[in-house]
Amino acid sequence: MKAKTLYIASLAGLLLAGCKEEFLNVVPETNLSSATFFKSESDFVQAVNATYVPLRTIVNDRAWLLGEMHSDNTYFARNPLFGATEQQEDIADFAVPTAGGVTSNVHVLNQYRQDYVIISRANQILTTIDPVAFDETVKNNLKGQALFLRAYAYFELVRYFGKVPLHLVPSTGRADAALPLSSEEEIYAQIVKDLREAIPLLPPKSKQEAGRVTSGAAQTLLANVYVVLKNWPEAEKLLREVVGSGEYALIPEYADAFSTSTGNKNNRESVFEVQFQEGAAGLNSNFLYQFLPRPMAATELVAITGTANPQPLDAEGNNIPTPDIIAAYEPGDARKDASIAYVTLSGSQRADKVYPYIRKFAKRHSVHNNHGTNWPVYRYAEVLLLLAEALNEGGKAGEAAGYLNQVRRRAGLGEATGDLKEAIYRERRVELAFENKRWFDLVRTGRAIEVITAYGNRIKANPQAYYYPEGTRPRSNAFSNISLYYGLPADEAALSPHF
Repeated sequence: MKAKTLYIASLAGLLLAGCKEEFLNVVPETNLSSATFFKSESDFVQAVNATYVPLRTIVNDRAWLLGEMHSDNTYFARNPLFGATEQQEDIADFAVPTAGGVTSNVHVLNQYRQDYVIISRANQILTTIDPVAFDETVKNNLKGQALFLRAYAYFELVRYFGKVPLHLVPSTGRADAALPLSSEEEIYAQIVKDLREAIPLLPPKSKQEAGRVTSGAAQTLLANVYVVLKNWPEAEKLLREVVGSGEYALIPEYADAFSTSTGNKNNRESVFEVQFQEGAAGLNSNFLYQFLPRPMAATELVAITGTANPQPLDAEGNNIPTPDIIAAYEPGDARKDASIAYVTLSGSQRADKVYPYIRKFAKRHSVHNNHGTNWPVYRYAEVLLLLAEALNEGGKAGEAAGYLNQVRRRAGLGEATGDLKEAIYRERRVELAFENKRWFDLVRTGRAIEVITAYGNRIKANPQAYYYPEGTRPRSNAFSNISLYYGLPADEAALSPHF
């Protein structure tokens, strides 16, 4: 499997195309379909590649909206010259309109659909691969990747929505396309089953093609699941195995832990990251541009991006670091300057025209709105913090502090003091800032409602501190729907009798 195959475009057309004529009950061999395509090792390699593809859309366009900007870490920066982007603001303002358990929010819909694209493609692979004869080691690797990706998609869905339909085989028609909602317990049980099956099938990072999931990535994801389920002994066991594997290490400088547009990808600290490629092949990302405050002149932008053809940015800025996250860094924390920088926008309608932006992903590149910076899903620093949490919850505070302090030392800080549980929570917030972890952490630790209610009150009391131009205030419905789950998509509810 050559590295470039990971960038093969979606196989949706291959999987869905074809002609099925009921009166003949014959699969046309001249057309591609699931019955004619899955015949060789190369077919399954392409299918697995296609299963990764929706991750690009998810992390580029969705996860930061539904995760990080749906927390107290980032907010939007209103540009009154442009107007409102209500669907995005609803997520940041905890004002997503929901009735009868469903919502019309388009970002919620797109996240839901992209996860089910992953699931449908993984299901197709897993139900067809066993009878096809090719190298067993390669086959196991491909199966392991499909199992991981299905588990990852369901882990996203269950944390966003709670109950969702549990599809484990390809849908063959309308009758089985709409399934009842499965309970959270059923979904988590399937995630655990998939990952336990995937781990022994996958090679370690040192023997896997760069960019593909590994046994270490599957162990980390399963440990994350166990942390959510508060199964501390199983989480500890898995995380010890990842640490003891020797496959990963902290990069000495925090700022160097992240991919550039063209290099430093899948480095020693990376456990799993979504792959992007700068250029004209359609494999690029542009999340940096979505994370910048606006309106921004071309001269202001080029200082950040270094592009040869900078263009001014209009519309509304999103994922802007809040005063809350800025204040969360301790004095002397090297991660603060590595993660957050400031830009002055001459066209801003605010009296203070200075805005923070996410620096850790602001890597210089060649062409406007087109970069190849990979997105970190799991880093070794998070493995250490998860292990510290599992150990502390298991009554092993002394050992837990050692793993926590490894992360702190890299940041230039001394040993943690005070309540260890709170210290671990604080460390996760700043170490993993802007990596789409904060909202899930608030929910799983039971703090979401309290923290977000107080955060909303601060915004309403002092909107100018949260990037509102003078004379403007949050909408009347801001922070009116603080709930742990998003409503299910209304467009999907229209196709299902079950929700």
